[in-house]
Amino acid sequence: MKRQIEIFTAGCPVCEPVVQLVKDIASTNCDITIHNLSKDCNDAICKKYNVKRLPAVAVDGKLLDCCKNIEITKEDLIGAGIGTC
Repeated sequence: MKRQIEIFTAGCPVCEPVVQLVKDIASTNCDITIHNLSKDCNDAICKKYNVKRLPAVAVDGKLLDCCKNIEITKEDLIGAGIGTC
């Protein structure tokens, strides 16, 4: 059975190395789908995987742990001094 790999990208120079890395290490037993969210913002698929930052990678329908729970919060912004200037 082939592994299903999904890459979420903005199609930018920051994301491209991750896309290339996945392509380089994937075997012929992998099906790779690239979701370029700058061209096709698919809210439903981002919500399904809970994508909060790019690039992100999901394998067999599960977002990799390294791609989870990274988001900018109000507390982060206030902690950085935004709102005090």
